[in-house]
Amino acid sequence: MSGPCAALSRDPSPAGRKRAPSERRTERRSAARSPSRGSPTLPALRLSLQFADVRHRALLARQRAFREPPGLVADGRDMGTVVFPDAALKVFLTASAEERARRRHKQLIEKGISITIDSLLRDIRERDARDATRAVAPLAAAPDAVLLDTTDLSIAAATDAVLGHYAGRGAAPAASQ
Repeated sequence: MSGPCAALSRDPSPAGRKRAPSERRTERRSAARSPSRGSPTLPALRLSLQFADVRHRALLARQRAFREPPGLVADGRDMGTVVFPDAALKVFLTASAEERARRRHKQLIEKGISITIDSLLRDIRERDARDATRAVAPLAAAPDAVLLDTTDLSIAAATDAVLGHYAGRGAAPAASQ
């Protein structure tokens, strides 16, 4: 066979006889081959990891491109440790899992989505555990971050606290327009 996508498959059968395609594609033969076929090959795994690295670097570059004067407020689980490790002020917001579940439940109910607080709480705890133990950029406060527990704070009180920390660093917040 010749051509850009040609492939020759040989089946070592008795007396060197090639089997017809219908004989090669039996359930028994497929099952016997699936364990090795289901696992990624080392080259495929390397390619997948290289793609993930390229995608990660591209995303970081795109996120960092948003940093322009007069400044940026970025929200995310790894903003202060991975994306903007040199930020002038890093605030690590926390709240109890129960309070986050209650807040999320309220948001979803307002959107007409029915869900239980118990299922939200379970999901939040699972995500926190996954994020805290992941190999790349685990969930953690940057060493120089201000920790702010918002469990008992309103949005306005949390905002005031962040602005207070910002003002305390010798920089005044930009005037509202």
